[in-house]
Amino acid sequence: MKIASLLFCLTTAVALPAHAADDHKGHDHDKPAGTHAGHDDKAQHGGVVSAVSDVNYELVAKADGAALYVTDHGKAVDLKGATAKVTLLSASAKSEVALQPSGDKLEGKGSLSVSPGTKVIAVVSQSGRAPVTVKFTLR
Repeated sequence: MKIASLLFCLTTAVALPAHAADDHKGHDHDKPAGTHAGHDDKAQHGGVVSAVSDVNYELVAKADGAALYVTDHGKAVDLKGATAKVTLLSASAKSEVALQPSGDKLEGKGSLSVSPGTKVIAVVSQSGRAPVTVKFTLR
């Protein structure tokens, strides 16, 4: 029994380092923590980007309204039937706007308090899916 235990321990000790030295093909270890190889976190429309569940949301907020672009692995998401509510919170004001589909984005008009540091919460609803909450900080 002692010999069997010893053989098991030796076999495990030799096999584990060999398994750990696997070349990890298909993984990109040079990317910063928190990024996903299939997602581009750079703003394509001049806004700020936030990712939730491997989907990128880019918010473009201006004093007269907001637009929200939604992409998955670089491809625009079909927004037919989708809606969103965007709430902007700054030290001195709170403003909201409802967004509706408009081409490749969700868009809404309204008077918004937009300044650097403003916190934004967008609640995006799509048919047949649970609402998604996305957080941004304006620059």
